[in-house]
Amino acid sequence: MALHVLPAAAQNAPLPVPASGVIGMQDAYLTPEFWIHRQQAPDAILLPRSTINARNTRLLQQDPSMHNIAAFPATLSRAKVEAWITNLAAPPSKPLWDEASKPISKTTLDAVMANRALAAIPATQPTRYGLAIHRTDQRAFPTSFRVFSTQGETDIDRFQESALFPGDAVVIAHTSRDGKWLFVVSERYAAWVETSTIAEGTRDAVLGYATRLPYRVITGAKPSTVFTREQPQLSELQLDMGTRVPLASAAPDQPVNGQHPYTAWIVDLPLRGTNGKLQFAPALLPRIADSSADYLPLTHSTIVRQAFKFLGERYGWGHSYNARDCSGFVSDVYRSMGVQMPRNTSAQAVSPAFKRTAFTANSSRAERMAAVAALDVGDLIYIPGHVMMYIGTIDGQPWVIHDTNGGSYLGQDGKLHSMHLNGVSVTPLLPLRFNKTTDYVDRITNIVRVTQE
Repeated sequence: MALHVLPAAAQNAPLPVPASGVIGMQDAYLTPEFWIHRQQAPDAILLPRSTINARNTRLLQQDPSMHNIAAFPATLSRAKVEAWITNLAAPPSKPLWDEASKPISKTTLDAVMANRALAAIPATQPTRYGLAIHRTDQRAFPTSFRVFSTQGETDIDRFQESALFPGDAVVIAHTSRDGKWLFVVSERYAAWVETSTIAEGTRDAVLGYATRLPYRVITGAKPSTVFTREQPQLSELQLDMGTRVPLASAAPDQPVNGQHPYTAWIVDLPLRGTNGKLQFAPALLPRIADSSADYLPLTHSTIVRQAFKFLGERYGWGHSYNARDCSGFVSDVYRSMGVQMPRNTSAQAVSPAFKRTAFTANSSRAERMAAVAALDVGDLIYIPGHVMMYIGTIDGQPWVIHDTNGGSYLGQDGKLHSMHLNGVSVTPLLPLRFNKTTDYVDRITNIVRVTQE
C-alpha cells in the first residue's frame, strides 16, 4: 500500500475555515461517493465471511472485556455476580449535579446504591437468560436518574453506560431492591437495565434466536417496523444498524397484524408476556428500509457508505439520546458487516482479536506520523477516550469520520477554537487538538486495522 506522504511544509499549512467554522470542510466531502471515488478497488472483498466469523469466535474467547454467555455454567455464584456489579461502577466519591444544575445529595445517592441490593444476592442461583425486546439503556446503577460531573453540563450522564438492541441475548444475574431493574450480562457489556425491557426465556430459545435461519440484517441507521395497533410492543420498533432478525414462518398471502405483507419482510421479534416470559410474534419490516439477506461484504466502499449513514447524528454518550458515542459508532458500522467489536474504546484499542499498531509515551512524533501516512480506509485511530475512522487523504491531509462531542483546532490567531461538533462529523485529522500544545496525533495510542488479519 502506498503511503500518503505529506511534506513537512504542508503539515503546517493552514486549512481554510469556511462559514460553518469546520476547518477545511467543503460540501463535497459530506457525501460517501466523494471518498469512495478516491479509492483503488473500493469494492474488493477485504476479508471473507469465514475469516470474520473465526475472528468473532476468538474475540469471545480471548478478549477479557467480552462475555461468552453461551459458555456460562448452569449456576452463578454470589462472588461472580457481586464482582460484576461492583466492578462496573464504584459508588460516586465526587460531587454530582442533576439536570437542573443542583447538587445531588448524599441521601439520594445512598438510596441509589442501596437499590443494588447486594446483600440479597444468593450464594448460588440458576443461570437465567433473556432477550432485549427493544433498544434500552444500560446503566451503571439501577436508576434512570441522570447525573453530571460538571455543574451546568447536561450531555454526559455519568450513570449511562451503553445500550441493548432488540434480540440481544443476556444472562439475568440480579434484581434491584425495588424490582424495577435487572443486572444483565450481554456479550459486550454487563450493566443495569429496566426489568420491563427484558423477556426471560429458556437458554435454548434465547441463544438460538441469533442463529435462526433465514434472517435479515439491518443495514440502515435505525429503521423501524410498520405501525400496528394489533401488536403494540412491535409497532414502529426501532432496529439499529447491524441488528440481525430472523424471518417468521408466515404465509405470504395472509395479513400480518392487519396488513398484507407483500411490501415488507415478515420478521420474528421477541416480546415480553404479562408474566415477563419470552414470546415471539411477527412484524413487518418495510422492504424500502435498508436491510440485507446477510451481512454486508467487508469492503472499503461498504465501510464508507455505512459510516456516512450516521453523518449528523447527535453525539450520545453511552448510546444515550437514541444515538451512539464514538466507540458505539464504529462498532455499529462494522457490525453491519458481521464484525463484532468490544463496547468501549479502552477495550477496542487493545483487543487481541485485531491487528494493531501500538504507541507509548516514548514513541516519537515521527513514528506516529509514519503510521498516519500508512492509514488504510476503515482504520481506527485511538486517542485516550476517543476513536476516529480514517476515510481518505486530500492533498496529503488525512480525513476521518467520527462521533465526537467536541473538536478544536488552533487558529491563525494562536487561539484554540472549538467547533462544538457534538455529532457524527467529517474532519481533517492533523488540525485536531487536545490543547494549544498537543494535537490528536501526539496522543495516538493505537491504530487498529479491522480489515486485515
